[in-house]
Amino acid sequence: MEHLVLSFHLLYAIALLVLTSLGLAIVFGMMRVVNFAHGEFLMIGGYTLVLCVQAGLNIWLAMFVIAPLVVGLVGYALERLIIRHLYGRMLDTILATWGVSLALIGLATWAFGFQQRGVVSPLGSFTLGGHRDSWYSVLIIGVAIVLVAATWWVLRRTRIGLLARGTMQSAPMAEALGMNTSRVYAWTFAAGAAVSGLAGAVMAPLTGAVPTIGTAYVTRAFITVITGGANAITGTVVASTLFGTLSEAVTRWATPVAGHVALLVAAIVLLRLMPSGITGRFFRRSL
Repeated sequence: MEHLVLSFHLLYAIALLVLTSLGLAIVFGMMRVVNFAHGEFLMIGGYTLVLCVQAGLNIWLAMFVIAPLVVGLVGYALERLIIRHLYGRMLDTILATWGVSLALIGLATWAFGFQQRGVVSPLGSFTLGGHRDSWYSVLIIGVAIVLVAATWWVLRRTRIGLLARGTMQSAPMAEALGMNTSRVYAWTFAAGAAVSGLAGAVMAPLTGAVPTIGTAYVTRAFITVITGGANAITGTVVASTLFGTLSEAVTRWATPVAGHVALLVAAIVLLRLMPSGITGRFFRRSL
């Protein structure tokens, strides 16, 4: 039974990394855009859920529909107003999205203050091996699995995914074939933002919403995505599994701080050995 408990907590740790990283992986892995406002997309998703529930809307509607739509629209506007002028200029993109991040934090602080807002977890708890765990944790694991599978299906099996992958691989060739690459870039960035908004909404009942909540996620998300490499889905899943396992093991053996340190050290070692990331060395034919 103890092994079952450990396996459950390990799956939960991996699911959290996948949720916080997948939206960034779509933007960075496919578009090569370093989005420092990724944490704030998560924050907006969390606030959207909290405000909708406080307004009397159904929590599942707010979580799975409204929050992704709101953050997706924010991402679309950001791409049209700022990002589209900076493709191929990585340093400028970093500075611009960092400025957007600071602006969004300031706006959220002005609107809501630093007081944490939250909602009650919608599901109860159960006992596993003498430990009490939340059914909501099971939901998070399920959402992570479904989200990865849905992203893979869209990119691999649909015309939209084919257009997106073709544009990212060779924009000049895509334009020569008559594709509107500017629109593809905009909707791909919006899709990555929407996934981040969904992740922020899913985690809001556990973490609450506060203007600086994004900073708690963004470092680990960047470490996971960069170490995973260029293949967005495979890289995110493999890196999340590796880092989630390592972090959970060290946390149980020592402290949560030691778990974070171990994750960072492992990322440094892996990038030193594999500068192009895990999928740059392995899984090259994966998505």
